[in-house]
Amino acid sequence: MWSNLPFDVLANIFSFLSPDSLARARSACKNWNLCSKTCYSFNLSASRPHSNHQPWFLGLPIRNQKPCCYAHNPVLNNWYELSLEFLPVPVRAVSPIGSLLLLKVSHSTTLQLAICNPFSRQFRYLPQLNISRTNPAVGVVVLNQGVQFPSFRIYVAGGMSEATQGGGATYERTTEMYDSQLDEWRIVGSMPVEFAVRLTVWTPNESVRIENVLYWITSARVYSVIGFDIATNTWEELSVPMAEMLEFATLVRRNGVLGLVGGTSGGDACIWEMKEGKIWGLKNKVPGELGWKLLGGNKRNWDGTKCVGNDGAICLYRDLGSGMVAWRKVRDESSEWEWNWVEGCDCIKGKKVHRCSIRGMLIHPSLASTCIF
Repeated sequence: MWSNLPFDVLANIFSFLSPDSLARARSACKNWNLCSKTCYSFNLSASRPHSNHQPWFLGLPIRNQKPCCYAHNPVLNNWYELSLEFLPVPVRAVSPIGSLLLLKVSHSTTLQLAICNPFSRQFRYLPQLNISRTNPAVGVVVLNQGVQFPSFRIYVAGGMSEATQGGGATYERTTEMYDSQLDEWRIVGSMPVEFAVRLTVWTPNESVRIENVLYWITSARVYSVIGFDIATNTWEELSVPMAEMLEFATLVRRNGVLGLVGGTSGGDACIWEMKEGKIWGLKNKVPGELGWKLLGGNKRNWDGTKCVGNDGAICLYRDLGSGMVAWRKVRDESSEWEWNWVEGCDCIKGKKVHRCSIRGMLIHPSLASTCIF
């Protein structure tokens, strides 16, 4: 029956497969191999990207390890090791862009960005910024997740640059934007100098986009949130619930609204969501037994806990082998979410995996080639 199916029907069926299942289908015969390479044009369009698959967790070692990363498939509950030997230089992950990863070159003092697909082993450098800067905040806005040409913008704010007079360095107040369709950077605005300092010194690279605003969390003195309106090029500061008590805090996007995950010493890890009027409301708490398991019974010391989230999942983790607490949407069309435990990556195919610190990402894997490379 399968051999008699029209090519477009078979391709449409293949477009619903997860990447690991699609890879196995490719190896069946030449016809299926050819068909699988065209299936993305049927179902993974700009209007409905990745709608049938839960995001995978991707753990990238932070310190110098062998060039690889570790991917967790939430459907099969399996871990995979992905070789990154195709990367020409050492890199650190910045942010997911649909099925791609935004990277920064780690041996460069000034910011040099690149993108890659760790599943299809594609890589390219992005053009140099107009202003060389060190350690700026980076934000991503995905406009279109189409496979053949994903459209996105990258915003870079703050950082240290060379002083115009007298040598030395200064905090950079300009904001630059990269447009993937034009493949170029341009300066789009400026910011108060106090925001430039905080974005440079106390802000991680993670950003969350809600409508026209990019948000970063900053840990200067106590946690607070800095927002950048990409439509008006204006900046604002928002408070954080229990800011003086939080041992860790991460911004996430959940159901299209801004969320914040944080934990207090001896207390719970909580999830807040931004309501109308920019007021935080408590949405949920990490179940006590799962939090205790994640922390190894360490009296609720949340220091060192990390978190990553998107519209489909929120994952709290510490390192590669310690396991994760995941809060996931039950089904794509459902509003119901459920908590579960994910075992850490200790062994893959009978081979012991070295326990290490990781940077986590949630990504929708794709084997499709894209002309952006």
